[in-house]
Amino acid sequence: MSGNGNAAATALARIQTDSVVATLKALYPGLQFEIIAMSTTGDKILDTALSKIGEKSLFTKELEYALERNEVDLVVHSLKDLPTVLPPGFTIGAVCKRECPYDAVVFHPKFVGKTLETLPEKSVVGTSSLRRAAQLQRKFPHLEFKSIRGNLNTRLRKLDELQEFSAIILAAAGLQRMGWQNRVGQGALGVEVRAKDQDILDLVGVLHDPETLLRCIAERAFLRHLEGGCSVPVAVHTAMKDGQLYLTGGVWSLNGAESMQETMQATIRISAQHEDGPEDDPQLVGITAQNIPREAQLAAENLGISLATLLLNKGAKSILEVARQLNDAH
Repeated sequence: MSGNGNAAATALARIQTDSVVATLKALYPGLQFEIIAMSTTGDKILDTALSKIGEKSLFTKELEYALERNEVDLVVHSLKDLPTVLPPGFTIGAVCKRECPYDAVVFHPKFVGKTLETLPEKSVVGTSSLRRAAQLQRKFPHLEFKSIRGNLNTRLRKLDELQEFSAIILAAAGLQRMGWQNRVGQGALGVEVRAKDQDILDLVGVLHDPETLLRCIAERAFLRHLEGGCSVPVAVHTAMKDGQLYLTGGVWSLNGAESMQETMQATIRISAQHEDGPEDDPQLVGITAQNIPREAQLAAENLGISLATLLLNKGAKSILEVARQLNDAH
């Protein structure tokens, strides 16, 4: 049978796809896998900020067409690129072990040794994320933040060769996967498949990393309930310790002046035996994990919903509505 890679139009996408295929080949030595390179809307529209494009499936739509037409059997994504509500007929069949979830600052060569705090007044910092810009604007009001698009190579070239940016913010995991540590949906890879294709679900289900899966279910449930996308500054972070899942979520105004942040926790039992029967709809926040205890998945989802509800009840809705309106207006 043949498996597929994702938008391997970028070197990072190809590296991510290759890593998943290499794992599957080791698990299923008798199977043949073919990687097909594709481009997506998000790869092509590079002169507009992500938050301005107004398209929820920028990096997935063309790939899902190929899945739907049975041209490919699985698609590898950065999980952060997958909307919390997937189109009918698709599911995330595997959530791979998360790498570093943090962001990294990469400075222009002339500012090596500096920090964001010590950059000169009005220095321009590039980022593709409203969330990053809002958080950093609040902490470093002396800096200016500007949208930067393109793959990692393009962004680093813009930083090094043009005089437009003093620094750029990138996901640390991407830099690590490219082998560029020295320059330092975040960190987790998701494998999207057809929701009713049980053979492929069984094939990729072994890739699920239980802890990453449950953390991502909580994060995606939080974002879905808040209706947070790339057009509003919303952040979420999880940690698992001693059977407790800790979820921290926050919302910001576009300029970072207003913010709200809360943390909740829940007991999650990953090691329980999987004894649940078949579900009419096995998906939670677009993820199918038939080999992970359903009770643990539901507990993670409920944690995300509860934290989102808490923030909404405390006034997060008005912050998000104003942020959406201002973003649309600009």
